[in-house]
Amino acid sequence: MPIPLPSTGSNTWSESLSEGLRELAASTHLTRLAARLDGRLSASTLVRLQKSSRLQVRLAGMLLGNEMDSSGRNWRDDLLLGHDPNRAALLAGSIWHARSLLKLVSKQHLAILRDRIGAEAHAFGIRNLASAVAITTVADPELLSQQIEHDGHACLGAWINEASALDRTRVLLRLPTGTAAENPAAEHRNAAGPVLSLVIAHLLREAPRHDS
Repeated sequence: MPIPLPSTGSNTWSESLSEGLRELAASTHLTRLAARLDGRLSASTLVRLQKSSRLQVRLAGMLLGNEMDSSGRNWRDDLLLGHDPNRAALLAGSIWHARSLLKLVSKQHLAILRDRIGAEAHAFGIRNLASAVAITTVADPELLSQQIEHDGHACLGAWINEASALDRTRVLLRLPTGTAAENPAAEHRNAAGPVLSLVIAHLLREAPRHDS
């Protein structure tokens, strides 16, 4: 189902909306696309579909459903400035478990952890130690990486739940199905604001990557 482009206003707005919808279709996680189309489709087929400039606006319309008004006037800047929500989740999770990051000093353990969450998230968490949430520490690097991913996604999910349905969906579509972002706990809702404010401030230091 294609989303009608605005019939009033400047051509720039229409072109901007169209480009934003194309980018959303192209960046949607394949598990989300398969769930809306046909789970039997191969990954290569799904990629071909989402890269087709002829189909992208229609795909975006199908993925968003009724969450976008017919004029497109509720389309605005992406909550994460166009950045990968998985990256934002890892940054959030690194703050959540910053105390554990600080205590993980073995070169072997650090190598395992950084391989899983990335050097950026590791350094970011330690830099924001004062905002750590988890009190208990985790010594096992594999378990720690799993908890960073889980709590980071849950924190992101709690944060986007405060936004409009359209803005929330635009973030969730770029995540695989089944992450903790879909079902954050009360503890994540309580801490999401301060944690994500630090993440967004970090992303803002980079060049803007708006998809609208």
